Amino acid sequence: MFEGVLPAIITPFQRNSSMDLDLDGLRSNIEFLLSQGIHGIVPCGSTGESATLSFEEHDQVIATTIDVVDGKIPVLAGTGSNNTAEAVRLTRTAKDLGADGVLIISPYYNKPNRSGLLKHYEALADIDIPVVMYNVPGRTGQNLPPDLVIELAEHPGIVGIKEASGDIAQVSRIIEGTMDLEFQVISGDDALTLPMLALGGAGVISVAANVQPARMAALFDYFCEGDLDMALDLHYELSPLFRAMFIDTNPIPVKKAVELMGMAAGPVRLPLDELDAKKTAQLSEVLATYD
Repeated sequence: MFEGVLPAIITPFQRNSSMDLDLDGLRSNIEFLLSQGIHGIVPCGSTGESATLSFEEHDQVIATTIDVVDGKIPVLAGTGSNNTAEAVRLTRTAKDLGADGVLIISPYYNKPNRSGLLKHYEALADIDIPVVMYNVPGRTGQNLPPDLVIELAEHPGIVGIKEASGDIAQVSRIIEGTMDLEFQVISGDDALTLPMLALGGAGVISVAANVQPARMAALFDYFCEGDLDMALDLHYELSPLFRAMFIDTNPIPVKKAVELMGMAAGPVRLPLDELDAKKTAQLSEVLATYD
């Protein structure tokens, strides 16, 4: 259901005192991505600054995305929270709005025990919308171990995981343990897209695809066609961009990159702050190497 290159899109804000949503800019950005051959789209993830969106803004971003996409590709809406009740509210609304699935980050800060994690994800999977779990220990402070992921994969409502642990052995173990299930393992790290595809991964939820969507989509397409040489060439061609997207906390660099390209972006909301001049110059040099 969710395979290929799915950009985790930024949320454009207006440069006014309240940093209101720039919904016209969001529409324009999505239309550009659709024209570049992407395979799905992810609004309201961490790249979309979901942590600083109000419930109303969260709903507006998802509704706008669904409206612009108009069924052309799947919309996987970020609806996670470290408060299960909030995640349930966001997930139910995404379902009502027409999202094709939801991306649920593992609860951050709380560090729930195993039974708490099981109950959290099961409560969301019971809402009857496909759930993709999101494991990113660098943000949550807690890894989702393979045995827990494999157990949760048995739930018919849980269809995949975005794996951003950076542990290829863990990725391999999850794929090995879920081969007989309708379950997809998706890279959460652009730089590991090709290695994870080689292990049997389904694609990538991508930061870099905000900037180079056509090249990212081509990397996936070449791999699927069996042209590994071209896929590898694109991997190394894009590697400087992969690194540049993390010269500061995501989504600070990607938002600046999108702005430098002349697309809708605007500022990041506090507690994030703008990319400094030195890093902006570094980012500009990398962008200049692409068309």
